[in-house]
Order: sequence, then C-alpha cells, then structure tokens
Amino acid sequence: MTALAIGAALLLILVWIGYPLLMRVLASRAGKRVVHEPAAWPSVTVLVASREPAADILARVDDILAGDYPGELHVVIALDHASATDESELAGRRPGLSVVRGDPPGGKATNLNAGARAASGEILVLTDTHQRFAPDAIRRLVADLADGTFAATSGRLELPRRGEESLIDRYWRMERRLRRDEAVLHSAIGVSGSIYAMRRSHWAPLPAGLILDDLYVPMRLVLAGQRIGFTDAARAFDTRTTEASEEYRRKVRTLTGNFQLCAWLPAVLAPVRNPVWVQFVLHKLLRLLTPYLLVCLGAAVLAILVGRYGPYTLVAGAGALVLLALAAGAAGKWRAVRNLAAWGISLQAAIVTATYYGLRGRWDVWRR
Repeated sequence: MTALAIGAALLLILVWIGYPLLMRVLASRAGKRVVHEPAAWPSVTVLVASREPAADILARVDDILAGDYPGELHVVIALDHASATDESELAGRRPGLSVVRGDPPGGKATNLNAGARAASGEILVLTDTHQRFAPDAIRRLVADLADGTFAATSGRLELPRRGEESLIDRYWRMERRLRRDEAVLHSAIGVSGSIYAMRRSHWAPLPAGLILDDLYVPMRLVLAGQRIGFTDAARAFDTRTTEASEEYRRKVRTLTGNFQLCAWLPAVLAPVRNPVWVQFVLHKLLRLLTPYLLVCLGAAVLAILVGRYGPYTLVAGAGALVLLALAAGAAGKWRAVRNLAAWGISLQAAIVTATYYGLRGRWDVWRR
C-alpha cells in the first residue's frame, strides 16, 4: 500500500506541478522571441461556426469588424446545418460578411469545412460566437505568423471575472502559461477554439463528427512537421459565466475529444512520429488519470492509517472534516470551500464520464 500511495502521489505531482515547472524553466532559458509586424499585411478571413440566433451572431461580427486590423478583412459565418437561424437574417447586413450553411450532418467540424471553402483570405482566424476580441487581437495573431516560425498560433482567452477565483480560473491560468512555454520550446499542445489563426494553405477538411478542432488541427500540423505558437498579446474575452454543472458538460465534451483524437489520429501516440510526444502524454493523456490516481492515493493512505491505528481512524478522519467545515464557516470561507469542492468534483467526474464515452467510441457528445 505504501508503494501504491507513493506512486500515485508522484504521478499527480509530475503531471500537475513537475511538468509545468519544467516547461517554465526550459522556456525561460530559451530566451524571448521577438515578433515583428509584416511589411505588408495579408488578407484575413475570420471564420465563425455558429448555431446561435442572428442577433448574437451580428453582435459578434460587429466586434470583429471594430478591430484595428490594417489589411483586408472578411468574415464568414458558417451556420450549423440544423440551426434555426436563416441565412437571410445575416446576409448583406454587414460589409465584408458572407454566410454559408454548414455541411450535413452538422457539428462544428462540418461548419468549419463549409466556412473554409468560402474563405478567400491568406490567413484564417477561427473564433466562436460568445467571445469578444481586443481591438488588436487579429493584428497580433497575424504578426505571430509573419516570420514563418509557426503554421498556426493561438491567442489568450480571458474568462469573465467572478466574485471569487474558482478552480477553473486557476486551471485556465496555468493552462495558458503552459501553452506559452510549450510553444517556446516547440509547439503548444492545442489552441483555444475561440481565438486561433493559421495560414489557409495549411487548412485541410475536418472529419465529420470531430469534437475538438482546436486539438486535431494543431496536432495534425505538428505531425506534418509544423510548429504551433501561442501569443499572450492576442486576447479574447468570454462573455459567459458558467457554473460547475455547465463546466462539467463542457469538460465531458472536450475530454472525450482527447480520446477521439487518439482514435482518429493515432500517430500522436507514436514517439517516432510525434515530435512533441512527451509533452502530449504529460499534458493531455496523463491528466486523464487524475481521478483514478486520487482514488488510489486516498484508498492506500486510508488502508495504511487503519492498519496502523485501527478502525477508529475513520471516525477521527470524519470528525476532522467536520471541524474543518465548521472552522471554514466561522472564518466566512464556507462558500469558497464549497465552491472549490463543487468544481473539483465536477472536473473529476467529467474525466470519468469522458473515459466511459471514449472507451465505447461514443463521439456524439457534441450533440448533448
């Protein structure tokens, strides 16, 4: 039991502390890359795959067009095949706006395929409906691609401020920093679907039913010998706040997408094919073991304590938890502790659910 506890603890430390720290140290030693704006700005097409109402989509288009991009800029809205919004509600409503209907059977991947076919820009910028760009976001993305180092690059998604920082806020802050450090060394493992850009010449149609274009696209490019960047300078702001239950459903979809990627793009699992295999395993795959490692660690520690001090250890442990809860309430921290527990349980439950879907090959979670 001691060996099990130590093994589980070491793996958890490696994945959540050791690997991010290692990337931070290596990236800091690599030096800072200097980004220069291009002498001539390429044409850009912004793709928005959406199934939202027309008013929400037009608000997103207004935000995109309000930016300061100095080159030619077009927006293509790819309406989901099953969306109730009609093309006539959008077409011609804004300058430089085109509207297409996504391919059947629907889903983000087929919408993006239809949008990419209609795009004319040298650079594709991909985003969603419920974010807003900083005025210079598109310019910053294009500048990061200008010198040819990266085939695609992602910007920084900012979550809305809450009354108190939640577990998901801390997780996302760590995730942004880790992607930035990975990009310094070779490539970010994934991009943010709400703000990323790539050269249109690197676009390839996505398979229908794909869950994560923001993981499949960058990993396909990495396997083809390209690099994926990340720039803090390009910022997007999410307009939605989510509760633990909503975040659970979102994480189930994204984590199931990790399993799908391994099934549909198996070369990512081959060290000889994937130049960022170590980063991919530590960043994406071993994280999926977190709830199981926590169970093993907890069970092993409990077995050790009961074996050493007897069954009354369980009573003492339960009493300690009650005292901690009372102390948190007395200090006015009960709500924060409750929220932390809710987010933690929600995220671990999402991994378990995604494991079930992934092992059964149930990729239709994007419909749920």
